[in-house]
Amino acid sequence: MQKTILTGALLAVLCLAAQPVRAAEPVPVGRWKTIDDETNTPRSIVEIREVGGELQGRILQIFYRPDEKPDPVCEACEGDRKNQPVIGMTFLWGLKPDSGDWAGGAVLDPKNGKIYNAKLSLTDGGNKLRLRGYIGTPLLGRTQVWLRE
Repeated sequence: MQKTILTGALLAVLCLAAQPVRAAEPVPVGRWKTIDDETNTPRSIVEIREVGGELQGRILQIFYRPDEKPDPVCEACEGDRKNQPVIGMTFLWGLKPDSGDWAGGAVLDPKNGKIYNAKLSLTDGGNKLRLRGYIGTPLLGRTQVWLRE
């Protein structure tokens, strides 16, 4: 009887070991080149990291246009972000896993100081990120596609 239990346990371990190994799902943690959804040109480099079980994004570099002044501050922001440098600012926060995507977060537009609901998903094997900023429902919003650096 004991030999039968041991044989059964060994057989179960061998069957589990023979199962195909699933590749790890890509995650948005890393550096991304943001692409302006109106002009289709690169705008910045951002870093997404996991902090306390949620995703946060901060701006590392801005690709300035000729009419823009360097080292902008968030004049239209409220609270702690008011008049703070945009470079280094956490502008994306609160995103948690949600059925293969990340949702429940917020994104700040440093140009107008407005905060929108945010969700993101990965495409192209994790090489592209789709960030959707919206008010109320995802149907009312904008999407940007970012490229992994």
